[in-house]
Amino acid sequence: MAVVELEVGDEAPQFEAMVTNGTTISLSEIFSSGEKVILYFYPRDNTPGCTKQACDFRDNFGRFSGSGWRVIGVSTDGSKSHQKFIEKHDLPFDLIVDEEAALHEAYGTWREKNMYGKTYMGTLRSTFAIGADGRLVWVGYGVRTKGHVESLIESLKVD
Repeated sequence: MAVVELEVGDEAPQFEAMVTNGTTISLSEIFSSGEKVILYFYPRDNTPGCTKQACDFRDNFGRFSGSGWRVIGVSTDGSKSHQKFIEKHDLPFDLIVDEEAALHEAYGTWREKNMYGKTYMGTLRSTFAIGADGRLVWVGYGVRTKGHVESLIESLKVD
């Protein structure tokens, strides 16, 4: 299967997914409320880099929401892991449960990785900003944890 590689201007892949509290959200439902979406994919709950990234989004949450952006995290962890992650770090945004990596595949973030000579499938840390019209306005594959949220704020001109 070829890996999807989305670009700015592309229509964002639609989804309906379960979040931590067991409810389902969909991209079309979010847009109907007039919000724009920052969808960020990260490898694992409670790992150092992922915690730093989530806390950076948490610390800037008011700026994003004040500018009409809804932040949503996505990983292949289950809802119990997500709930502990949210509680431990006081995260004010939803985390999508994507245990089958279907949303990862739709956005092209489920990739072959290599560590210590072993090849495996895993999450490529990536972020997508989706305008209210459903089109991608910012795409970042393989983003670094440090400075990522700040550069996103600058690019999106978040107040």
